[in-house]
Amino acid sequence: LFAESGGGLVQSGGSLRLSCAVPRVILDLDYYAVAWFRQAPGKEREGVSCIGIHSVRISYADSVKGRFTISRDNAKNAVYLEMSGLKPDDTGLYVCAVDRDRYPDSCSEPPRQGRFSDWGQGTQVTISS
Repeated sequence: LFAESGGGLVQSGGSLRLSCAVPRVILDLDYYAVAWFRQAPGKEREGVSCIGIHSVRISYADSVKGRFTISRDNAKNAVYLEMSGLKPDDTGLYVCAVDRDRYPDSCSEPPRQGRFSDWGQGTQVTISS
């Protein structure tokens, strides 16, 4: 459903911008909460950041606050995750997800997987020390 991109291999302290886009005829992202999750090898998937309907609410996991920024580009029907000050612990598969059911608490801090119904395939982020 989604086209995720922007992952890659960068050194510690570097930056990346992840993108999650979908054709508007399929889904107008501005009307749904969109979140980024990540999963490192051997670890459970965790919520990273969420942007609510019409960007009214934004949330971040404590581990990324001050380093990551989530935003929307409604013209492109896309959601971005700007990541800076990257650390080896940020390594993982980053997946975009949408809350089609419009739960009022989907953008909790951090976002919870159970609130999100549609998932992308993910983009790999690897941070070297």
